[in-house]
Amino acid sequence: LAILFRLSEEGITIVMIEHIMRAVMRFSQRIVVLDAGERIAEGTPEEIVRNPAVEKAYLGE
Repeated sequence: LAILFRLSEEGITIVMIEHIMRAVMRFSQRIVVLDAGERIAEGTPEEIVRNPAVEKAYLGE
């Protein structure tokens, strides 16, 4: 992840497709969440972890 942080600090946008949520939350400033190819949420890491649609899609009901 160090290289990703360095690139981000230089102002380079990075598109990350990842299922390891710890890495996504640690690195990202803005997250778009897809479920079955449909966008179900978009926001900061803090907004994403509080989003009921994300919780339902990734953790179940």
